[in-house]
Amino acid sequence: MKAWSRWQDWATLVAGLYAALSPIWVVSASGAAPSLIVLGALTAIVSLVALANPGVVATEWLNALWGVLLFIAPWAVTYTQDQGASRTSWIVGVVTVALSLTAVPISRAAHRQAIQH
Repeated sequence: MKAWSRWQDWATLVAGLYAALSPIWVVSASGAAPSLIVLGALTAIVSLVALANPGVVATEWLNALWGVLLFIAPWAVTYTQDQGASRTSWIVGVVTVALSLTAVPISRAAHRQAIQH
């Protein structure tokens, strides 16, 4: 697999950037912003690494972890009362987990191919 070509990683990059930047347009007084910014930035950074190195399977699992943490953050950080922030967290979390898990087999194949050559 060529670097910078996996659509799942591009989509998780966009999702991570969306989460990280969402405090700009999602007004929240509950402290949701740090969770969204940090987890969104981590998702975006790991997505960039996955795009540059398509055979590193750990990047897909890391993004799945960030997605799970984004999904549970509204309850853990207690900002479920902020509909905009919590919906952003839930939707980006689900999208990130789903896309990351669909990219795992592709990343494994790229990893095996790199080892054989």
